[in-house]
Amino acid sequence: MDVKEQKVSVFERKEEAGLAAGKAIESCILKLLKTKEEIRMIFAAAPSQNDTLAYLCNSAKIPWNRIIAFNMDEYIGLPKNSKQSFSTYLQENLFSKVDFKEVNLISPSNGEKEELVRISNKLEGQEIDAVVLGIGQNGHIAFNDPPVADFNDPLTIKAVQLDEVCKQQQVNDNCFSSIDLVPSRALTLTIPTIMRAKHLFCIVSGKNKAEAVKHTFAGKLTVEWPSSILPLHDSCSFFFDKDAYALMD
Repeated sequence: MDVKEQKVSVFERKEEAGLAAGKAIESCILKLLKTKEEIRMIFAAAPSQNDTLAYLCNSAKIPWNRIIAFNMDEYIGLPKNSKQSFSTYLQENLFSKVDFKEVNLISPSNGEKEELVRISNKLEGQEIDAVVLGIGQNGHIAFNDPPVADFNDPLTIKAVQLDEVCKQQQVNDNCFSSIDLVPSRALTLTIPTIMRAKHLFCIVSGKNKAEAVKHTFAGKLTVEWPSSILPLHDSCSFFFDKDAYALMD
Protein backbone atom coordinates (compact mmCIF):
# COMPACT_ATOMS: atom_id res chain seq x y z
CA MET A 1 0.00 0.00 0.00
CA ASP A 2 1.61 3.23 -1.16
CA VAL A 3 0.97 6.14 1.20
CA LYS A 4 1.50 8.58 -1.66
CA GLU A 5 -1.66 7.26 -3.29
CA GLN A 6 -3.73 8.24 -0.26
CA LYS A 7 -5.23 11.65 0.43
CA VAL A 8 -2.82 12.48 3.23
CA SER A 9 -2.18 15.98 4.57
CA VAL A 10 0.36 16.63 7.35
CA PHE A 11 0.56 19.86 9.34
CA GLU A 12 2.91 21.36 11.89
CA ARG A 13 0.20 21.81 14.50
CA LYS A 14 -3.01 19.94 15.39
CA GLU A 15 -5.00 23.14 15.06
CA GLU A 16 -3.89 23.47 11.43
CA ALA A 17 -4.87 19.87 10.70
CA GLY A 18 -8.28 20.39 12.27
CA LEU A 19 -8.87 23.60 10.33
CA ALA A 20 -7.92 21.96 7.02
CA ALA A 21 -10.23 19.05 7.75
CA GLY A 22 -13.07 21.44 8.56
CA LYS A 23 -12.63 23.24 5.23
CA ALA A 24 -12.55 19.94 3.34
CA ILE A 25 -15.71 18.71 5.10
CA GLU A 26 -17.48 22.01 4.43
CA SER A 27 -16.60 21.75 0.73
CA CYS A 28 -17.82 18.14 0.60
CA ILE A 29 -21.13 19.03 2.27
CA LEU A 30 -21.81 21.86 -0.16
CA LYS A 31 -20.98 19.66 -3.14
CA LEU A 32 -23.26 16.84 -1.94
CA LEU A 33 -26.13 19.22 -1.33
CA LYS A 34 -26.03 20.41 -4.92
CA THR A 35 -27.57 17.10 -5.96
CA LYS A 36 -29.32 15.92 -2.76
CA GLU A 37 -32.06 17.48 -0.66
CA GLU A 38 -30.49 16.20 2.54
CA ILE A 39 -27.42 14.26 3.65
CA ARG A 40 -26.59 11.94 6.55
CA MET A 41 -23.41 12.38 8.58
CA ILE A 42 -21.73 10.53 11.45
CA PHE A 43 -19.49 12.35 13.93
CA ALA A 44 -16.84 11.04 16.32
CA ALA A 45 -16.39 12.56 19.77
CA ALA A 46 -12.80 13.09 20.92
CA PRO A 47 -10.38 15.93 21.69
CA SER A 48 -8.79 15.35 18.26
CA GLN A 49 -12.02 16.65 16.72
CA ASN A 50 -12.15 19.97 18.60
CA ASP A 51 -10.70 22.24 15.93
CA THR A 52 -12.62 20.63 13.09
CA LEU A 53 -15.94 20.94 14.89
CA ALA A 54 -15.16 24.54 15.84
CA TYR A 55 -14.61 25.41 12.19
CA LEU A 56 -17.80 23.67 11.10
CA CYS A 57 -19.87 25.43 13.77
CA ASN A 58 -18.63 28.80 12.55
CA SER A 59 -19.26 28.10 8.88
CA ALA A 60 -21.65 30.58 7.33
CA LYS A 61 -22.05 28.38 4.25
CA ILE A 62 -23.40 25.09 5.58
CA PRO A 63 -27.22 24.69 5.59
CA TRP A 64 -27.39 22.48 8.67
CA ASN A 65 -31.15 22.15 8.37
CA ARG A 66 -30.51 19.76 5.48
CA ILE A 67 -28.25 17.45 7.47
CA ILE A 68 -29.21 14.42 9.58
CA ALA A 69 -26.59 13.62 12.19
CA PHE A 70 -25.50 10.59 14.18
CA ASN A 71 -22.81 10.00 16.77
CA MET A 72 -20.42 7.10 16.35
CA ASP A 73 -20.35 5.43 19.76
CA GLU A 74 -21.27 5.81 23.41
CA TYR A 75 -20.25 4.37 26.77
CA ILE A 76 -22.59 2.02 28.59
CA GLY A 77 -23.18 2.80 32.26
CA LEU A 78 -22.52 6.51 32.47
CA PRO A 79 -25.21 8.69 34.03
CA LYS A 80 -27.29 10.52 31.46
CA ASN A 81 -25.74 13.89 30.53
CA SER A 82 -22.41 12.89 32.12
CA LYS A 83 -19.62 15.23 31.04
CA GLN A 84 -17.64 12.19 29.80
CA SER A 85 -20.49 11.08 27.55
CA PHE A 86 -19.80 11.35 23.83
CA SER A 87 -23.33 12.63 23.35
CA THR A 88 -22.62 15.43 25.81
CA TYR A 89 -19.38 16.27 24.01
CA LEU A 90 -21.09 16.53 20.65
CA GLN A 91 -24.02 18.47 22.08
CA GLU A 92 -21.62 21.02 23.56
CA ASN A 93 -19.28 21.22 20.58
CA LEU A 94 -21.67 20.90 17.66
CA PHE A 95 -25.30 19.85 18.00
CA SER A 96 -26.38 22.71 20.28
CA LYS A 97 -24.61 25.32 18.17
CA VAL A 98 -26.18 24.74 14.76
CA ASP A 99 -29.67 23.78 13.62
CA PHE A 100 -29.55 20.23 12.25
CA LYS A 101 -32.56 18.75 10.51
CA GLU A 102 -32.32 15.76 12.85
CA VAL A 103 -29.87 14.50 15.50
CA ASN A 104 -29.79 10.83 16.46
CA LEU A 105 -27.78 10.18 19.60
CA ILE A 106 -26.89 6.70 20.82
CA SER A 107 -28.37 6.52 24.33
CA PRO A 108 -27.66 3.22 26.15
CA SER A 109 -29.57 4.50 29.18
CA ASN A 110 -32.73 3.96 27.13
CA GLY A 111 -31.89 0.24 27.11
CA GLU A 112 -29.10 -1.48 25.20
CA LYS A 113 -31.31 -3.74 23.11
CA GLU A 114 -33.71 -0.91 22.36
CA GLU A 115 -30.87 1.33 21.17
CA LEU A 116 -29.35 -1.36 18.99
CA VAL A 117 -32.68 -1.76 17.23
CA ARG A 118 -33.44 1.97 17.03
CA ILE A 119 -30.09 3.04 15.59
CA SER A 120 -29.98 0.06 13.23
CA ASN A 121 -33.37 1.03 11.86
CA LYS A 122 -32.21 4.61 11.39
CA LEU A 123 -29.10 3.62 9.42
CA GLU A 124 -29.91 0.40 7.58
CA GLY A 125 -31.03 0.89 4.02
CA GLN A 126 -30.07 4.56 4.15
CA GLU A 127 -27.12 6.16 2.43
CA ILE A 128 -24.39 7.53 4.70
CA ASP A 129 -22.78 10.50 3.01
CA ALA A 130 -19.88 11.37 5.29
CA VAL A 131 -18.13 10.26 8.45
CA VAL A 132 -15.86 12.46 10.56
CA LEU A 133 -13.61 10.19 12.60
CA GLY A 134 -10.25 9.62 14.25
CA ILE A 135 -7.96 6.69 15.01
CA GLY A 136 -7.36 5.32 18.49
CA GLN A 137 -3.98 4.47 20.01
CA ASN A 138 -4.72 0.80 19.35
CA GLY A 139 -5.91 1.59 15.83
CA HIS A 140 -9.56 1.41 16.76
CA ILE A 141 -12.26 2.99 14.61
CA ALA A 142 -15.10 4.13 16.86
CA PHE A 143 -14.98 1.53 19.68
CA ASN A 144 -14.02 -1.33 17.39
CA ASP A 145 -10.92 -2.29 19.40
CA PRO A 146 -8.67 -5.09 18.07
CA PRO A 147 -10.34 -7.86 20.13
CA VAL A 148 -13.81 -7.05 18.76
CA ALA A 149 -13.04 -5.52 15.35
CA ASP A 150 -14.62 -7.34 12.43
CA PHE A 151 -14.17 -6.17 8.84
CA ASN A 152 -17.16 -8.29 7.80
CA ASP A 153 -19.39 -7.55 10.76
CA PRO A 154 -23.01 -8.30 9.85
CA LEU A 155 -24.30 -5.81 12.41
CA THR A 156 -24.82 -2.07 12.03
CA ILE A 157 -24.21 -1.29 15.71
CA LYS A 158 -23.18 -3.57 18.57
CA ALA A 159 -22.26 -3.71 22.25
CA VAL A 160 -18.53 -4.21 22.89
CA GLN A 161 -16.02 -4.66 25.70
CA LEU A 162 -13.30 -2.00 25.70
CA ASP A 163 -9.70 -3.19 25.83
CA GLU A 164 -7.15 -1.77 28.28
CA VAL A 165 -5.29 0.32 25.70
CA CYS A 166 -8.53 2.00 24.70
CA LYS A 167 -9.46 2.67 28.32
CA GLN A 168 -6.03 4.11 29.08
CA GLN A 169 -6.37 6.44 26.09
CA GLN A 170 -9.45 7.97 27.70
CA VAL A 171 -7.29 8.78 30.74
CA ASN A 172 -4.48 10.12 28.55
CA ASP A 173 -7.01 12.41 26.84
CA ASN A 174 -8.03 13.73 30.29
CA CYS A 175 -11.56 12.43 29.88
CA PHE A 176 -11.27 10.37 33.09
CA SER A 177 -8.94 10.79 36.08
CA SER A 178 -8.15 7.06 36.32
CA ILE A 179 -8.62 3.92 34.28
CA ASP A 180 -10.88 2.45 36.98
CA LEU A 181 -13.45 5.15 36.18
CA VAL A 182 -13.60 4.37 32.46
CA PRO A 183 -16.66 2.27 31.58
CA SER A 184 -15.78 -1.23 30.41
CA ARG A 185 -18.50 -1.45 27.74
CA ALA A 186 -19.92 0.68 24.97
CA LEU A 187 -22.25 0.72 21.99
CA THR A 188 -20.46 1.34 18.70
CA LEU A 189 -21.19 1.52 15.02
CA THR A 190 -19.41 -1.35 13.29
CA ILE A 191 -16.58 -1.07 10.79
CA PRO A 192 -18.73 -1.99 7.73
CA THR A 193 -21.23 0.71 8.73
CA ILE A 194 -18.49 3.31 8.76
CA MET A 195 -16.79 2.03 5.61
CA ARG A 196 -19.97 2.17 3.52
CA ALA A 197 -20.11 5.96 3.83
CA LYS A 198 -19.34 7.86 0.61
CA HIS A 199 -16.67 10.02 2.21
CA LEU A 200 -14.45 9.62 5.28
CA PHE A 201 -12.52 12.44 6.94
CA CYS A 202 -9.96 11.15 9.44
CA ILE A 203 -8.32 13.64 11.82
CA VAL A 204 -5.47 12.40 14.03
CA SER A 205 -3.05 14.27 16.28
CA GLY A 206 -0.45 13.60 18.96
CA LYS A 207 2.63 11.43 19.30
CA ASN A 208 0.65 8.76 21.17
CA LYS A 209 -1.13 8.02 17.86
CA ALA A 210 2.05 7.65 15.79
CA GLU A 211 2.25 3.86 16.11
CA ALA A 212 -1.36 3.47 15.02
CA VAL A 213 -0.81 5.76 12.03
CA LYS A 214 2.23 3.74 11.02
CA HIS A 215 0.23 0.51 11.06
CA THR A 216 -2.67 2.15 9.23
CA PHE A 217 -0.43 2.49 6.18
CA ALA A 218 1.78 -0.57 6.66
CA GLY A 219 0.08 -2.39 3.81
CA LYS A 220 -1.22 -5.24 5.97
CA LEU A 221 -4.97 -5.45 6.50
CA THR A 222 -5.39 -6.80 10.02
CA VAL A 223 -7.90 -6.52 12.84
CA GLU A 224 -4.87 -6.14 15.14
CA TRP A 225 -4.88 -2.57 13.77
CA PRO A 226 -8.48 -1.91 12.68
CA SER A 227 -7.56 1.41 11.05
CA SER A 228 -5.58 -0.54 8.45
CA ILE A 229 -8.83 -0.79 6.48
CA LEU A 230 -9.20 2.97 6.03
CA PRO A 231 -6.76 3.35 3.09
CA LEU A 232 -8.90 0.86 1.15
CA HIS A 233 -11.84 3.28 1.14
CA ASP A 234 -12.50 5.04 -2.16
CA SER A 235 -12.66 8.47 -0.54
CA CYS A 236 -10.86 8.74 2.79
CA SER A 237 -8.97 11.97 3.48
CA PHE A 238 -6.41 11.96 6.30
CA PHE A 239 -5.36 15.03 8.30
CA PHE A 240 -2.40 14.57 10.66
CA ASP A 241 -0.23 16.81 12.77
CA LYS A 242 3.51 16.14 12.56
CA ASP A 243 3.55 14.24 15.87
CA ALA A 244 0.96 11.71 14.73
CA TYR A 245 2.83 11.28 11.44
CA ALA A 246 6.29 11.09 13.00
CA LEU A 247 6.95 7.40 12.36
CA MET A 248 6.07 7.71 8.68
CA ASP A 249 9.18 9.74 7.82
